Amino acid sequence: MTNPSPWRATVLTLFPEMFPGPLGVSLAGRALAGGLWQLEARDIRASATDRHRSVDDTPAGGGPGMVLRADVLAAAIDAAEIGSERPRLLMSPRGRPLTQARVVELARGPGPLIVCGRFEGVDQRVIDGRGLEEISIGDYVLSGGEIAALALIDACVRLLPGVMGKEASGTEESFSDGLLEYPQYTRPQLFEGVPIPEILTSGDHAKVASWRRAQSEALTAARRPDLWAQVPTPAPNRAGRQKTPKSKTDG
Repeated sequence: MTNPSPWRATVLTLFPEMFPGPLGVSLAGRALAGGLWQLEARDIRASATDRHRSVDDTPAGGGPGMVLRADVLAAAIDAAEIGSERPRLLMSPRGRPLTQARVVELARGPGPLIVCGRFEGVDQRVIDGRGLEEISIGDYVLSGGEIAALALIDACVRLLPGVMGKEASGTEESFSDGLLEYPQYTRPQLFEGVPIPEILTSGDHAKVASWRRAQSEALTAARRPDLWAQVPTPAPNRAGRQKTPKSKTDG
């Protein structure tokens, strides 16, 4: 389904100069210049009310670091004037892990507002009061939410109509069907004594598809048992597939 207007990402950050950053080059950059999507980076500090443009304060109850103030951040969110149909996200290490399925949902919508946290976090009252959905891109801590926001936006933009050269490019890759992507090869035919697997140059599309599926299953079982456990399989084969397949790349 094509959006009636370009997909739009509105980012609230203390460092708007970090955008578009890497989003201004390659596929995302060309699509941005071509009007296939829009980016607005807004400075949270513009909503501060004191002469020092303060945006944080010490945590209630004590502890190290500083916390983004609820009144300042809420004012910044309100000033963005986004419609209720647009998701409101907060990049946070305690959020739900970002998945390809959620990326697809976001790409099909009008585009999110993304809050980039800093310091020790964000006052919980603004998270609750403004309905922010907390999203994490991994089990580690960054200096702020900007890098996470860039990753989320890039994942969405590449799925927008007209961004990638071939529509199939977005369907035959890691996580598109719950599996990791199969190994890829290209010329030269022989590299450092290792040939391209013969089956890939056989011209037999059915065998190539079967080989790729087997490789995806083997890689997923070996590297991501959490994903492998969720892959639906026919009952007769399930017992055999519980064993971790050995990865083969020699055809």
